[in-house]
Amino acid sequence: MWQFVRANLAYMLSGKLRSKKGYQPPGGQFVPADFAGIGVATAEDPAVDDKVIGFLQELDIRQVRLDFTYGDTANHVARFLEKLIAHDFNIMLHLVQPFAAAKAMHETEAQEEWRNFVADTLQRFGSRIEMLEIGSTINRKRWAGYTLDGFLNAWEIAYNEARAVSIKLAGPNVTDFEPPYNIGILAILKSRGQLPDIHTDNLFSERCTEPERDDHKILGHRLAPLGGFRLVKKAFVLQEIGQHFDVPILHSPSAFWTLPRIHRILANGEQKQADYLARYMLLCAASGALHHAGWGPLICHREGLIDDGIEAYPKLERITHYASVLGKEFSIRPAFHAYKTFARLIPGSFYEACLDDANGLEVHAFSNENQLIHAVWTINGRAAALQDIYSGSDLAQATCITRDGETLPQPVDFATESPVYLCWPKDQSVTVNPDASLIPDLAPHAHAAKTHFLYRKDGWRGAILADDAEEAQLLRDRLDPALIGAPPKETILRKARNAIWTIPDPRDPARKLVIKQPVRMHPHKKLLDRFKPSKALRSWNGASELLRRGIETARPVAYFEQIGDNTLTKNYYICEYIAADFSVRDIFSAFADGATDYQGIAPEAIYRQLADYLLLMHGRGAFFRDLSGGNILVNRLANDKLAFSLIDTGRAYFYLRGTALSKRISDLTRICNKLHGAGRDRFMQIYMAGMNRKFGFLQRIPFHVYNAKVEFKRKLKPIKKFLRR
Repeated sequence: MWQFVRANLAYMLSGKLRSKKGYQPPGGQFVPADFAGIGVATAEDPAVDDKVIGFLQELDIRQVRLDFTYGDTANHVARFLEKLIAHDFNIMLHLVQPFAAAKAMHETEAQEEWRNFVADTLQRFGSRIEMLEIGSTINRKRWAGYTLDGFLNAWEIAYNEARAVSIKLAGPNVTDFEPPYNIGILAILKSRGQLPDIHTDNLFSERCTEPERDDHKILGHRLAPLGGFRLVKKAFVLQEIGQHFDVPILHSPSAFWTLPRIHRILANGEQKQADYLARYMLLCAASGALHHAGWGPLICHREGLIDDGIEAYPKLERITHYASVLGKEFSIRPAFHAYKTFARLIPGSFYEACLDDANGLEVHAFSNENQLIHAVWTINGRAAALQDIYSGSDLAQATCITRDGETLPQPVDFATESPVYLCWPKDQSVTVNPDASLIPDLAPHAHAAKTHFLYRKDGWRGAILADDAEEAQLLRDRLDPALIGAPPKETILRKARNAIWTIPDPRDPARKLVIKQPVRMHPHKKLLDRFKPSKALRSWNGASELLRRGIETARPVAYFEQIGDNTLTKNYYICEYIAADFSVRDIFSAFADGATDYQGIAPEAIYRQLADYLLLMHGRGAFFRDLSGGNILVNRLANDKLAFSLIDTGRAYFYLRGTALSKRISDLTRICNKLHGAGRDRFMQIYMAGMNRKFGFLQRIPFHVYNAKVEFKRKLKPIKKFLRR
């Protein structure tokens, strides 16, 4: 242990842990042809072997990692390994000790059992595999079972057996970015003359949410940007550690995003998994620090590229031991197609350069014998206009391939969090605007059912959501902001600070759209709002972000804003009309007036359904800030089920984690204002129970304060009217 500590102190005090390469890939290196890999397993049914091999052939990935443990030589895992060998896959055979055996590696009996297992495995398969990996998430004792000395004993035995038969050895398989383990273990192995041929670390980015984000686990959320520990820089740091200890080749055998973690905040889990996979693999390939990067399980429900339909999770994490495929019904996810597209375009290419890294916009250039390939994307919830990045002539000559491999008839208007590949002939000269950046403040929902189209015309700018280019043109023509005009009296819904009215939907006259325009602003608001996005853009962003997080709201159709408008009123937000049965205000007002049910539905049933909806909203990081009962529309479904939708979304704030309790209470004081005291207490008891909390004295105070504030403003209103006369 002291050698482990001394090695870390020496390395850190020398300043070597601060990589000078930064977080931007340097460019000018080849991506190995065998760069992409995948973790595989099978089941007792031999038919699953053939299914898995078929999936691998469809992916066109030859590098596979197979976990192998005690007893596997006599079961379906050995059978599957023989089939992989017969199909000429390049196999990293990952030897995994059972937890109890790893925990006992200080004992002679456990050491001999391990020695026999390694020797027998190498005798049977050693000459037919590419390499042997030893170590399995060794920095997670609760998963792997190893103490430091226990792992070193296991390593020494495996090292001697592998060297005796000249098998390439990889390890120690540290998981995530925890450099002290890499430093300490490689230092000890070097001093003993037992270094691996390949340095392995499961270089996850899942804890950062996005591959491009600074790792907040190192310095905390506030100080994370100071460290700059993004994925590429972390790869550089690990590579330099390996080089320092004479192991220059770095592999990341396994990394992934689990759907439950994605679903903590976002709704489109499978789409986001595919986004993260593509962005992660592109950055790993661009870094030049990694010779190989692999996704974790090919097949499993929680994190696989293919869902086997079995939600039950094994006791031991799959990152430690991917033992078997559990289900028989397979469903291919978007991430499978995203990986297939990456594997077709990027491995074996030359990484030219990072052409734009403008605080959230990523443009990376690769080339091969036939074409120039630009991978373009943004961080989550942001967008850039491709016409701001490339010239019109370059875009006209580009072939646009989506993240999942679909070739589009023309390039998309926006780069979003879902990467696209723009391809040109190899000899094409393509220029990227060095000043290109994200569109300020715009937050689209990249995985909406419709496509985003850019609007720029006659001093106006905005965006339109449409099924296709033809529908987008129809909406451009019929919703032209120059033609919208003043709201007609017969369709106006509200006219105070904002005018809100309906118009026929140009796509279907039987349906309606809602238009919102600011018309009157208090002087202080006019001053403060100059430093904010337009009201139309704020409404668009609020609705888009709610939908990204799976919170139902009126579907956005378009927003338009006049460039340079000093009045702050020349902007329009257009969304679909919700034909609601009633609002939460109607329900709560009825209860306050003494009703014992609402349209036959008991208060308890209403409170529980509404609490579930708001717990989901707050749990996914939304702070609505205007959660009055009138802004929650309700539709009654069968069996007294209620469907809720939010409107008036322009004030909402959003966080990357669940909303803090104080802000939740701030929202809930508004919605409960119309509800009688007993009803408020019961509703809040249900809501707080959903957080495993109680509705206590301290939580009640804000409700009394807010009610007093509302009552004061109600009494002040006639006085203000009198003074205006």
